[in-house]
Amino acid sequence: MHNGYSGRLPERALEWIAGVGSRPVGVREIRLLPGSTSSALYQVRLENGAQSQDAVIRLYDNEQWLSQEPCLAAHESDALARSGLGRVPSPKLLGADLDGGACGLPAVLMTMLPGEVILKPLDMQSWLEGLAKALAEVHAVPAGDFPWTYFSYTDIDALKPPAWTGRRDGWAEAVSFVKNNRPEYEPRFIHRDYHPANVLWQGDTVSGIVDWPNACLGPAGADVGHCRLNLAQLYGVEAADAFLQAYLDYAGDTFSYHPYWDLLSLFDGLGEGPPQVYGGWAAFGITDLTSRIVTERIERYQASLIKRLGG
Repeated sequence: MHNGYSGRLPERALEWIAGVGSRPVGVREIRLLPGSTSSALYQVRLENGAQSQDAVIRLYDNEQWLSQEPCLAAHESDALARSGLGRVPSPKLLGADLDGGACGLPAVLMTMLPGEVILKPLDMQSWLEGLAKALAEVHAVPAGDFPWTYFSYTDIDALKPPAWTGRRDGWAEAVSFVKNNRPEYEPRFIHRDYHPANVLWQGDTVSGIVDWPNACLGPAGADVGHCRLNLAQLYGVEAADAFLQAYLDYAGDTFSYHPYWDLLSLFDGLGEGPPQVYGGWAAFGITDLTSRIVTERIERYQASLIKRLGG
């Protein structure tokens, strides 16, 4: 997925980081951060005499993504500012190279949050409730005049059942539903890529949410559906359903569930060809999944959504 910046951080990027603040600082590269599949993330240490601060720089090195959305660095910068109005910590913006003129590629420099990604929780139910509560807090951020708006990653008019499925009739029903039942929604501030590998924990508490370049005004159900799809692949339908119930409990009357967003999120997440294990999960200890397991779980999840259509 990356295009040449998976090794050491380029010298010109280090020089840019050193001059971002009001006073020049020393910069030391610490490591390439694990788990990112669509950009390069580096932890760096900013040193000013006896004081130091860890930060993260994202280099947008995915040519296809940049060709589709050339303003990614500006988008993430706006999202970090907006997400900072919420109760769940998000990185603070330190600087941005919007066009890549300094670093060689568009870049965003931000503070580094404490905590770690946990994909093998000791208590699944409390972990799912923590994920749900954090997402409800994201959706409580004032939407205001945030300039980035939701769009589907799927060409809905061109939707058809995936070639690999053994349940073509069920998928055909899903296709028909998505094409003909788009609901109205109240635009909310949404993360747009909310899943467990973008949530940090300290002990049993969520310590932050990261990876904001897709944030936009859109349907809260798109975030819920994207997270549910990830949970279904990682752990099965039961985990996805428990997360939904926890989110409903925390969101209360600010959210009205509609299966449309789950189904559209499912199609958004399929990609081309048979399902594969998401490459970013291995960095966080998920090494026992196979494409066959993921495919079976997606089939069961899709079947569970079809059952919801009559509810």
